[in-house]
Amino acid sequence: MAYHDFLGIASKWLSSRSTDKPFFQLALGIAAMLLSSLILMSLLFLLGQENNLQGSDYVSSSDDKTHKWHLEELFIVAVMFILVLSMASSSMVEEEQYIWHFMTSSFYLILLRKTIHSITNGSALTLTSGKKVRIIHSICCIIVVLICRRVLRGWHRGGVNWTYLPDISKLLEQAGTVAIKSLHLLSLVLVVITFSAVLRSMRLRINLVLFLLLIYFVPVLIILEQILKYQDGTFTSSIIQSTTMIQIFYALIGTITVGILLSLPWLKPIRDLKTSKDITRASSDALQESQCEILCIRDVIFVIGWCYAFSWSLLQLLLQQPINSMPTYLLLVQILATLCYFSEGGIHLKHWTKVAALYYLGMAGHFGLGNTNTLATIDVAGAFIGMSSHSTVISGILMYIITYASPMLALLSTLMDVSVVDATTLANSQDVDFGHLLKTTLGYPCLVQLGLNSIVLLAYTIVLLLMRNHLFVWSVFSPKWHNSMRLHCCIIHDLDCNLHMHC
Repeated sequence: MAYHDFLGIASKWLSSRSTDKPFFQLALGIAAMLLSSLILMSLLFLLGQENNLQGSDYVSSSDDKTHKWHLEELFIVAVMFILVLSMASSSMVEEEQYIWHFMTSSFYLILLRKTIHSITNGSALTLTSGKKVRIIHSICCIIVVLICRRVLRGWHRGGVNWTYLPDISKLLEQAGTVAIKSLHLLSLVLVVITFSAVLRSMRLRINLVLFLLLIYFVPVLIILEQILKYQDGTFTSSIIQSTTMIQIFYALIGTITVGILLSLPWLKPIRDLKTSKDITRASSDALQESQCEILCIRDVIFVIGWCYAFSWSLLQLLLQQPINSMPTYLLLVQILATLCYFSEGGIHLKHWTKVAALYYLGMAGHFGLGNTNTLATIDVAGAFIGMSSHSTVISGILMYIITYASPMLALLSTLMDVSVVDATTLANSQDVDFGHLLKTTLGYPCLVQLGLNSIVLLAYTIVLLLMRNHLFVWSVFSPKWHNSMRLHCCIIHDLDCNLHMHC
């Protein structure tokens, strides 16, 4: 009898709440979101103007080209408008991965056209051999990104409504466990080789490179052990032993990440002074000590960001499904190729354009790992890897890490974007402001991504209110809103981490 009374009261309360429309509260919430977005975009505009003035000497001191909008900048803004307009359609929300893939690929094609045009125009005869080599390297970097994008698009191409379409992941599943295990092992080897090659290309001190490789030896060994034990989706060894090793991996990765952040700034200079051109030139020109310090800080921030990206990739190789091991490596390669383009031929790009490009890469890679705007594609099983007892908080964090692997990798890579600043620009500055340097290299990129995502979140909140009586409000629109909100929290978390680094 009491149970029936409870059902009657609950049914009556739900029916009254379903028709309840507090317009004042809804309008107040929308106004607050709109006001916060406007304030954030205004601050970004002011910071962007300040950055342009700071870097105007680097681009050109005699013209005003930095105040004009170029094609790639207009396209970045157009992508946001296209994305906002597509949110009113349930089909476009379900298949959002197509928008991100085509828009991101089109953006890099624009960069490729602009880079090729710099060779074919009339000033090609005046280019030195060094500049020609830089342009060729830039073209190669863009081609690498486009190839990675195409492979990622073909890895999971089904989405929501076309799951029956053949793709690379389905072919690997048909090939069997041996093919998946071999691909998983190959991905681990490639990630480690790439990490080592980037460290050596920076001309770091050999003892520092060996130290970084040594501290990552045990985590890599644990992942290798788990890959070799993988048989038909299970582990052949005891569950307790595998769980213990994975928990050790979590502890090691966390300790290494925090340890690198705290210890690496005290090891300056981290480059080999015999082979480093920037530090040698700064010393020979008798520049101020603070100017040489900036060059060292730039290298330290890059190495910290690269170690973050490597740690994140190792974590994804453990948590992601084995079928997604190679896409995890491709995400790392395309971000690294993008940063190489920024340092070679993309110096003319404004800072916010580079950050937006990384943001778009992260969102396109999010769907490239097989994620959608529905709850059905969330990897729930991976959220319990390494857990000896049930914990809603820990499993939720692991599920969050698995789902937003690509956007978080793009956010972490903004730390490495500081390396694209030419050393001569930093060295020739007379007044060195370390606070401004850290603000522009650590805080500003996260604020740009936060501003871009706030536009999407605000627009979709309005769409969700307008579509509250739609047939697919719970199956399409509501999961998309939660997806945007979780991504917003992801960016805020990364901004908070960078602010702690600044402090």
